[in-house]
Amino acid sequence: MSENVVHLHKNTEPAADEAAVTRLTVVPDSAPAKPVPLWVRSGRALRAAATHETTKTTARAVARHGLYTLNGGRIVARRTWDGRTGARYERMLRAAEAAGNYEVAEEWEERLQRFREARHRRRMDLLHSPLDAAKGVGVGAGMSLGALVALGVVMAIHNHDIGDVITPLQATIEFIATLITIVQVVWPYATILGPLFALLGMWAVGSKQQAAPAWALPDNVRGGEGEPITPSIVVKALRDLGIPALRKAITEMGDAGASMLGPIRIAGCGVEVDVTLPSGVATNEIQGKRRKLAENLTRHEHEVFITIPEAARTVRLWIADSGALDEPIGPSPLVTDETLTANYKTGKAPWGQDLRGDAAMISLYQRHLLVTGLSNQGKTASLRALALWLALDKSVQFWIADLKGIGDWAMFEGIAQVLIEGPSDDHVIQATEMVEDAVEEMNRRIEERRRDPSVVFDPLIVLVDEAQLAFMCPVVGDDKRPYGGSKATSRYFMAVRKIHNQGRAVDVLMWQGTQDPTDQNLPKLVREGAHTRASLVVGTESQAEMALGAKAVNAGAAPHLLRQGLDKGTLVVASDGIAIPAGQASITVRTHFIDDEPAAEIAARAKTLRDGVTPLRAVDQGEQRDELGDIAGVLGDAERVLTRDILKRLDALNHDAYGDWTFADLKRVLEAVGVEAYKSHGLMNIRRDDVMRALVDRDADGSASAS
Repeated sequence: MSENVVHLHKNTEPAADEAAVTRLTVVPDSAPAKPVPLWVRSGRALRAAATHETTKTTARAVARHGLYTLNGGRIVARRTWDGRTGARYERMLRAAEAAGNYEVAEEWEERLQRFREARHRRRMDLLHSPLDAAKGVGVGAGMSLGALVALGVVMAIHNHDIGDVITPLQATIEFIATLITIVQVVWPYATILGPLFALLGMWAVGSKQQAAPAWALPDNVRGGEGEPITPSIVVKALRDLGIPALRKAITEMGDAGASMLGPIRIAGCGVEVDVTLPSGVATNEIQGKRRKLAENLTRHEHEVFITIPEAARTVRLWIADSGALDEPIGPSPLVTDETLTANYKTGKAPWGQDLRGDAAMISLYQRHLLVTGLSNQGKTASLRALALWLALDKSVQFWIADLKGIGDWAMFEGIAQVLIEGPSDDHVIQATEMVEDAVEEMNRRIEERRRDPSVVFDPLIVLVDEAQLAFMCPVVGDDKRPYGGSKATSRYFMAVRKIHNQGRAVDVLMWQGTQDPTDQNLPKLVREGAHTRASLVVGTESQAEMALGAKAVNAGAAPHLLRQGLDKGTLVVASDGIAIPAGQASITVRTHFIDDEPAAEIAARAKTLRDGVTPLRAVDQGEQRDELGDIAGVLGDAERVLTRDILKRLDALNHDAYGDWTFADLKRVLEAVGVEAYKSHGLMNIRRDDVMRALVDRDADGSASAS
């Protein structure tokens, strides 16, 4: 026997004595389930069948092939109309006029006029053709009848039978009757098969042109990954952006919008094309539709970049090859070329590659630097790569404050005159005092320059990583001045501002790396004081404007559209120190990542240079040189080395002995031992194996002579 469950329900209706009455209700604990109605089960089954993948695939296939036939018929009809009328000439004429190319427009107008004249002559000829045809049929029939009668007479004479005179006529009549019979038999089938073949032809045209909506196309076509960019694809993508004025203008253009496009150029791992917008369409409307444009081009949003070139009413589209931006770039030249050196004034740091695949080289001469972005996106690595290159110029001094303090800058121990590492308030105070000391050094240099305008100073790089900690520091000094903040009494803020205002003239430069920029942790006056501003991925467009400035963002810079975690090390750079395409305000750079171990090796080379030790080989200046041995020594482990690089390395090895050497001197020494230079890609090279073999042979000959 099953138990019953007792539920208490409070009756809130007023009783006679205004007291609440509690009512007990006994409910069985196992009430029988109600049967599901048949119509509900049928509806569920129908919905499951309708939403099944097989059903959807079948429906797409039916719609696709039906639309292939319909749109194929439209294409055939349009081609027929173009072939029989002057529509094609009129379209090209309007397109030339829209592009302002009036010479081409006149040429198309002449072609249209010639076409119309030829068509008029054909139509006039048709007015006389029925009479001419009747005359021709009459003459032809008479001649044919005469020929048949003559043939019958010849047959009658030959066969001595007068009845053969009409035999050719009878045979001709029977042949015509046979043809009529064949037509009567075939005609019913032709009336059925003819339209079917016509539909098949229209389907073939539509199928070849993929004349169906994207949702109806097969998955392998609908995906479109890696689809090459063509003018028709670009115009269709623009037409379908949902901008009414643009769609209307493209529809009315005689060439279906082709005149809007400049040449499609290969640009690195993608293509580039300039689009001249029609009247009534603004460039910012296209920029605001970046995601939709990318999807129309069968690309991801991060694979399409929209910038504003110099030409009016024009946008420049850079469209990456599908998946190309997810491929890593090569290692830094700092890692692969141990002979690389730096020059603060005239050199450019190898920072990475732009989207075209070209090397992104940046000048650091007298430029304050700001690198910002979200956490763990490559900010420190990007900043450190520049410092490592500049460390190879032994004249450059470094004062570094690493407010993260986990060893990212430890390799600069022995290079930097000041190295602060740690995230605490005490470390922020030390960093602030370091920047204030840099202000004093700047003032000293300015005073010395005032007395002697010709004096030259060694560059001083004042670098603060995680500078947002300095701006947000709550500590107040004994003089009641806060270390952080952005007021006129804020010590760090005011010191940075002073360096920004006057430091460049005496080569005292401020480099800062900050995280997740806001007005509080990166004040406006500080961020606008940097000559080179670079941003990794940030969260919002307002942060992008803080990082790069409103001008760069309005012109197409979009670090907020980079992908967090996937675009690590990708910077959007606004600076006059890096080559930026004409008309653009920024450039996107995929920076080389230098890990801690190779960074330590580069720093070790920098320390060697700063200690005055030649890294290739220590020598005594007064000793007699073994020229072939020195050449073998500077070749290193490379299979072949350019002759010009050999001369540079010999000069570094011993300037007194080899500083005046030319290619003729090098050739003289090598030809004496049978080593010849050879040309590769237009440059002269020396094989290491040839030199080593000559050196071994020479030593062997010397040993034999001595014995």
